[in-house]
Amino acid sequence: MLSIIIPVYNVENFLRDCLNSVTTQSVTDFEIICINDGSTDSSLSVLNNYSLIDNRIKIINQENKGLSAARNAGIRAAKGEYVFFLDSDDWLEPDALKILVENQSGEDIICFNGRRYFENGTEEYPDKGIEENNLTGWEYYNKYALVSRNFHFVCAVLRIYRREFLLRNSLFFTEGIYHEDNLFTPIACYYAKSVKIIPNTLYVYRIREGSITQTSNKKRIYDIVEVANSLASFFIPKTNLKKDVIFREIAGEYFKGFMPDEIKKYGKNDKELVERIQWESFKVVSTYPRHKRIFWLLKINPFLLRLYLNFERYIKFFF
Repeated sequence: MLSIIIPVYNVENFLRDCLNSVTTQSVTDFEIICINDGSTDSSLSVLNNYSLIDNRIKIINQENKGLSAARNAGIRAAKGEYVFFLDSDDWLEPDALKILVENQSGEDIICFNGRRYFENGTEEYPDKGIEENNLTGWEYYNKYALVSRNFHFVCAVLRIYRREFLLRNSLFFTEGIYHEDNLFTPIACYYAKSVKIIPNTLYVYRIREGSITQTSNKKRIYDIVEVANSLASFFIPKTNLKKDVIFREIAGEYFKGFMPDEIKKYGKNDKELVERIQWESFKVVSTYPRHKRIFWLLKINPFLLRLYLNFERYIKFFF
């Protein structure tokens, strides 16, 4: 059985599409756990109406604690062999659950493809599907984490997870932060003994104005540094482990908030970001030559980093 975990917060205009995509699936052996995370619109009313006509829907009400806390509540309440995280403004493709059931062989993680839907009418083809089996989680991470894709690798919704695997390794989402998937996914991959990848496009991710991922505020950029600190603390002490990919990712998260594109979105927050960085960890993960240069430039003064970036652009333009 699958447990579909749906955090719900003020999505009255999109929730029916999400629930319809699940309740009309061609297989029936699943539960739908909806966590009403303190919604102030009519989302709870929508949930209650659906639960009256489909007894697979279970509703958990809690005060607003954020996406991570809602997912964690769903993990604790789940009864299925696998859990599937579905955001309440997204939806599943027809037969998605049937395909997943047919592909379960006891793996810790089963991965699949997804596509993005833009409410402004922009069309985008799905990423190329991948099919592979007999991978460990860390082999999977190192092979695919840096592959350029429209639907980012770290997104937790692109996988189902064996519930016993999550519980055994205490794999819950860190509460109170943005970018929770950036922290959760590499650690889940580290622990996973077996991963299967199927090429099917099963998940549709709605891009809309006002969603959590589309909202800009300073906490978002502060939290990416906190994620980098947490990942560094977890992975640096690990021995006998291939770390070049994860170190590259962590280093990029450390300096992301100093980059011009991020400054356009969040403003210049040099002082606050510098104070949040664990500099010894940043130094350790800066193994690429460019990252080493960025580390020292930031350590001296973020202004020097931006001079260096301008120099890089100048060189690329003329040479």
